[in-house]
Amino acid sequence: MVWELPVNIVLPIYFLAAIAGTTLIAKFSRNKTCRISNLRLYIQIFAVIAIFMGLIIGPFGQPRWAPLGISPRDRLLGADLLGNQLPDGITLPVLACYYPNGRTVTCPAWQLQAYIFPFWNYPRGYEVTYSTLGIEKIGIVIGSLIVASLLFGRAFCGWLCPFGLFQDTLSRLRRTLKWKHRSFSDETNKKLGQTRYIIIATFLILSVIFGSYYIFGTELIPGTIAGGPGGTEAGIVSSINEPYCLICPMRPLCSLIEAGIGSMNFSYISQIVYGPLGIIGGYYSSISLTVLIIVIILSLAYRRIWCRICAVGALTALFSTTWPFKKIALTKLQKDEQKCTKCGICKRACPTQATDMYTKKGGDVTDSKCILCTRCIEICPHKNALKITFAGKTITSSKETQ
Repeated sequence: MVWELPVNIVLPIYFLAAIAGTTLIAKFSRNKTCRISNLRLYIQIFAVIAIFMGLIIGPFGQPRWAPLGISPRDRLLGADLLGNQLPDGITLPVLACYYPNGRTVTCPAWQLQAYIFPFWNYPRGYEVTYSTLGIEKIGIVIGSLIVASLLFGRAFCGWLCPFGLFQDTLSRLRRTLKWKHRSFSDETNKKLGQTRYIIIATFLILSVIFGSYYIFGTELIPGTIAGGPGGTEAGIVSSINEPYCLICPMRPLCSLIEAGIGSMNFSYISQIVYGPLGIIGGYYSSISLTVLIIVIILSLAYRRIWCRICAVGALTALFSTTWPFKKIALTKLQKDEQKCTKCGICKRACPTQATDMYTKKGGDVTDSKCILCTRCIEICPHKNALKITFAGKTITSSKETQ
């Protein structure tokens, strides 16, 4: 199996596959209005296999923690680059679950929670040792988020996020079944976008409350002192250390898929504990499973439904589309007012119902809801009316289709 191959063999295979696939799609896609979408789908699939399932970073087939399975966890990409500063993997603003993914890259939502509690100043993490304080680790995470967001904005959501691929797959299924997609009103969609920041504030506040003993010297919730009465090695009952993970649909989806392909031991993730927040397995809760089911159902009606409330996407948008970050962000969606006829095709094509590319007169129209998927560009019938730029240089622009 591919994850049992040595790194020096796997890396060239993936590199050649990336180059060959990209070239073939660009050359042979007949429908010009789907060429970029086909390329994006290929990159999404490639990223899931090569990065988020941990199939490049080895050593392969040599588990550090035997019950977990063969997801590689003992050659940490973060530790290789940053020493002991961040041994959980490199921060990328995508919904890539920390738990089963081999720690090649790490979800920033997990890191922000875990580094507040339980690992603010506790040296022992989940099979790793920390040499830095929580505030230092959080600084590294936020700094990494800012750099990534300024470079590519929410293109991470549109082109790399594994859960984005999952939602796009459900949308393709809907189209195959010839079900028409639904749209929210602009006002409802705006309110959904606002809930993202409420979710961020909630899980951060809860993490601070859980970690109050280590941060402020006062235990607000019993059982949150590591090794203390009612506590565990990590502090409070380990399944509710990171509150956002309790509702995140990616964690159960990722762990169940990897168990299904034999990359994790299902007997380990299916351990059942009856806790204060429902039935909890090794890597999922009844709440997150319920959220996943709801997202699946809604994704058959609404495109990219989770992206509209995703906390990770909101963090990326915060550091790329709000002042002052918007001024210096390198990747932008640009509009030429003189060439736009207000036909509204771009607005109807947007999977997250972003509206700035339609409502704004011109210039930088990168919306906080925009995932830079470029669907509006490839469907726009007017040459150079819309374009994606990086550092002022055009990457791709709309073509004449009439």
